[in-house]
Amino acid sequence: MAKEKTKKSKNKKKAVYSGIGGQAVLEGIMMKNKNEYSVAVRKPDGTIEVQKWDIGDSFSNRYAFARWPFVRGVVNFAESLSLGMKTLTYSSSFYEEEEAATKGDQLLEKAFGNKAEAVVNTVTMIFSLLLAVALFMLLPYFVSEWLNGFILNDSLVTIIEGVVRITIFVLYVCLISLLKDIKRLYQYHGAEHKCINCIERGRNLDIENVKKSSRLHRRCGTSFLILVMIVSIVLFFFIRVDQIWLRLLLRIALIPVIAGISYEIIRFAGKHDNIFVRIISAPGMLLQKITTREPDDEMIEVAIAAIEEVFDWEAYEEKYFGSLGMKDSTR
Repeated sequence: MAKEKTKKSKNKKKAVYSGIGGQAVLEGIMMKNKNEYSVAVRKPDGTIEVQKWDIGDSFSNRYAFARWPFVRGVVNFAESLSLGMKTLTYSSSFYEEEEAATKGDQLLEKAFGNKAEAVVNTVTMIFSLLLAVALFMLLPYFVSEWLNGFILNDSLVTIIEGVVRITIFVLYVCLISLLKDIKRLYQYHGAEHKCINCIERGRNLDIENVKKSSRLHRRCGTSFLILVMIVSIVLFFFIRVDQIWLRLLLRIALIPVIAGISYEIIRFAGKHDNIFVRIISAPGMLLQKITTREPDDEMIEVAIAAIEEVFDWEAYEEKYFGSLGMKDSTR
C-alpha cells in the first residue's frame, strides 16, 4: 500500500505535454491548439471578448516538407510571427481611439482596399525582423571586429561576440520591462504560462489552482530566443571564414539554421524531463523571471477563457490523470 501511494504521488508531480501554446496580447491572451487559435481580451468596459479562428490552409499544413525536423522550426517561427502580429492588432482594436483618417491612411486604403491593414502588418513585421537582425546579429559582430584589434585570439573574440549578443538581448528585455504597458503584457504572459502548467500538472483549471502554478515554462518563446543566442555562439565558433563580407553574410544566412536547431531543442525540452533538459532550459527559465510577472485574478480569468475556447482540458485530464486528477484541486 505504501509503495502504491508513493507511485501515485510521483504521478501527480509529473507534467504531461499538452501541445497548447500561446502569447500575451494587449489586455489579453492568444491560445493555440493544433489548427485552432483563440484570443480573449478584457475590454475597457470590463467584459471579456473571446473569438476563435481556424488557421486554415497554412504553409505548414499545405506542404509536408514544412513539418520536417529543423525545417519546421523556421516555418513555425515565421507563422508564429504572422499570427502574433494579427492577434496583437486584433486585441489593440478594442483600445484604439477614434481618430480622423490621415492622408497616409487614405492612400493605403485607396491602393490596397480592405487589405491595407494586412499590408501595414507585413511591412511592420519585416521592419521588426530587419531591426532585430541589425541589433542582435550585426551589432555584436562589429563590436567583436573592433575588439579584434586588441585581442589576437580568434576563438576568444568569437565567444565575446556571443556574450555581447546575449548582453544586448537581456538589456533590451530589462529596459522594456520598465514600461507600464509592457509590465501588464508580462503579467498576461505569466497568466498564459500558469494556466498551461496548471493543466499539464493535472489540476482543475480554476483561478486558485492557476495561482499556485509556476509562471515559468520550458516551451516559452523567451527560452527559444535565448537558445538562438546560445546556438549562434556554438555555430559561429566552428564555422569561420576570413573575408569580412563573407562572415557578415554567414551570420545572416545561418539564421534559419540557428532557428531550426533551437526549435528542435525547445521542442525536446517541452516533452522530456531529465538533467540534460534542465541544464539547457535553465537560461531561458531564468530570463522568464523578467518576461513574466504574477498576474491578478482578472488576467487569469482571461487566460482561462482563451484556453477553454480551443482546448477541452477536462477530457485531457480524464485521459492522462484519471478521475482523481479531475477532482483534486489541492496539488
